[in-house]
Amino acid sequence: MTTPSSTRDAVSYFGLEIPFMEHIGLRPLLMDSEQCRTLLAMRPDLVNSRGDIHGGTLMSALDFTLSGAARAHDPQRLGVITVDMTTHFYEPARTDLTVIGRCTRRGKSLAFCEGEIVDAAGAVVAVARAVFKLVARQAA
Repeated sequence: MTTPSSTRDAVSYFGLEIPFMEHIGLRPLLMDSEQCRTLLAMRPDLVNSRGDIHGGTLMSALDFTLSGAARAHDPQRLGVITVDMTTHFYEPARTDLTVIGRCTRRGKSLAFCEGEIVDAAGAVVAVARAVFKLVARQAA
């Protein structure tokens, strides 16, 4: 299992620095060989005109978390490129959220993932399926 770093300057997203995820406040929780979990805290700067967490923020959190599941079997060697993602929204998001991503099938070059966002009461507020192209990470 890989856990996030605890530095104050930058958040480690399972070995990567991703400023946009830090900007929206997404926090890494867990990455193991088949899944990835993150936490998105409710913040006033993330809401839409109704006071719900904006759908684009939810989609960004899903994209990152599912992509983590896609590369979870070899997170330091592989990066991913989103090929396709479909999202369905079930409920308004008004609490802290847990984002869960699982890899359902992984080939040599593509990974198929699915996941959901769960609110503080355990209700599923959104689900997604995505396909990612697996690519070797280049040395910095």
